[in-house]
Amino acid sequence: MKLFDGGRAPNPRRVRVFLAEKGLEVPLVPVDMGALEHRKQPVSSRNPLQRLPVLELDDGTVITESVAICRYFEELHPEPALFGRGALGKALVEMWQRRMELNLLGCAAAAFRHIHPAMKEWEVPQIPEWGEANKPKAVGFLKLLDDELANREFVAGDAYSIADVTGLVAIDFMKPARIKVPEDCANVLRWHQAISSRPSAAA
Repeated sequence: MKLFDGGRAPNPRRVRVFLAEKGLEVPLVPVDMGALEHRKQPVSSRNPLQRLPVLELDDGTVITESVAICRYFEELHPEPALFGRGALGKALVEMWQRRMELNLLGCAAAAFRHIHPAMKEWEVPQIPEWGEANKPKAVGFLKLLDDELANREFVAGDAYSIADVTGLVAIDFMKPARIKVPEDCANVLRWHQAISSRPSAAA
């Protein structure tokens, strides 16, 4: 088994943080995304979309998409449960994971990819107006999230989950996307500081 990894890029980082929370070590194959190595072999033959991360199992089976990879490891190693417990717990984690992905990480990624000069070769065509349009969407969602976090420790309830992993990565990625967490989002700031202090956040 080996994991083709893209360093500080958000989706590869999501998998590494998840694995760290599980206490799992998987051999990493570093891929220099800055040099566009993810568009070459050995990645392109394993993932035609030329994106990372890519998990290759010992029998040659390939799994792509960060949450799919995390689900695979959740099934193999169910503790600690990072996709929730029971019907309701799992549904709430799924709901918040999806919200964090679409309304926060997705918006930060769109802003970064369509505005940052380093992304001109990646995002063709680069549409700066679309990047700018996603900034207030991310901020608006943070205000909603701030209200939710007034009454609980973690995004999807009382336990750390994949939704928190996605949120951590999203907020950290907001910096290069030039989006700031509003100062009045005290609950978001408190939550982010807490999950950033977990050892897994350094993965």
